Amino acid sequence: MIKMDSGKKILIVVMDGLGDRAVKELDYKTPLQYANTPNLDWFAKNGSTGIMDTIGPGIRPGSDTSHLAILGYDPFKVYTGRGPFEAAGVGLVGQSGDVAFRCNFATVDSSMNVTDRRAGRIKEPDTTELVKALKDLKIGDVECIVKEATEHRAVLLLRGEGLSPYVSDADPHDLAKVGISRATQEGAEKTARAVNEFVKKSYEILNNHPVNIKRKMEGKLPANILLPRGAGMFPDIEPFEKKYGMTGSCVAGVSLIRGIGRICGLEIIEPTLCTGGLSTNMEAKAKAALTELEKKDFVLMNVKASDISSHDGAAMKKVEVVERLDKMAGYIKENLPPGAIVVFTADHCTPVERMDHSGDPVPLCIYSENSLKDEATEFNEVSCTRGCLGRVLGKNLMSILIDKADRSEKFGA
Repeated sequence: MIKMDSGKKILIVVMDGLGDRAVKELDYKTPLQYANTPNLDWFAKNGSTGIMDTIGPGIRPGSDTSHLAILGYDPFKVYTGRGPFEAAGVGLVGQSGDVAFRCNFATVDSSMNVTDRRAGRIKEPDTTELVKALKDLKIGDVECIVKEATEHRAVLLLRGEGLSPYVSDADPHDLAKVGISRATQEGAEKTARAVNEFVKKSYEILNNHPVNIKRKMEGKLPANILLPRGAGMFPDIEPFEKKYGMTGSCVAGVSLIRGIGRICGLEIIEPTLCTGGLSTNMEAKAKAALTELEKKDFVLMNVKASDISSHDGAAMKKVEVVERLDKMAGYIKENLPPGAIVVFTADHCTPVERMDHSGDPVPLCIYSENSLKDEATEFNEVSCTRGCLGRVLGKNLMSILIDKADRSEKFGA
């Protein structure tokens, strides 16, 4: 139902974890209300606004499920777990039947008690060398493929016959004894055994690895085990271009978001200095997104920094991040191609006082040259409730944008 070679271009800017609740430290305003945001407010005044439940009212979204919904994929139908998206984010794209896990390099004692879940925040090049030691590891007929990710993180892909994602985590998620993976549904016993044997072998191989011997001599914690969690089967997702008849790119610094884009068939762009952290160069990311928009029909851009400050519980730091995001919005305003549609929104709320995701709706603004202007005068959680878009579901956003881009086809005669 999509027109293939006509219509306007679309840019979605996802400001990760941007939404919030009233914060005592900020005189009971949200960081968006408290911050100085002339550019985001300009888009709100000149665009159409509303609020959005990325998954559903009161449902706390993950960044993975919310981005799938924003891209128009129903997460209740296509989401199989976080592991495959993390794997794809670092370039490890599996095939049908593969099961993927997120992993942490961790530190354990001889009794298998976790003493540090991040192994002293180990990072490359140490993790690169440790992963090499796990190459070609097999457990029976199950192939174990490991690839390092950012800092202490890694991914594990199991490949073999009869595997299942329905297993519990070996990662205890706390300073406790290493967990035993168990089947949570019938038919997953083989996978659980493979996970437990992999964890055991990772300790045997890594505990006295030269990298860890050197780390201990330097007074650092050894990364002597890998702890898998978040099992998921690689999903069968219709490619974005086939689904919408549009070429597309994803500009992101976070491996999870890159993985979602890669599995959906978007081209992954990783601009220099765009780290996915607080120090990321937001203008460089916006510039890369607009450059892609010259070549493609659609671009999804994620900026992570607001979520990080929220998880840290740092209200004033989040205000600073919001004002940096506003400057980025100013760059987009000055350089947006004529006729293009730009969306400013968030994937979920991360209230700074909660320091975790919540099920609150997020602000939404859709700007184009012929946008209906509504009663919203500022881009924040309260002002956007006065907008003409009302309250929408994340999975419906792409349909709205497709029509506003003059790419939809008539339903019926």
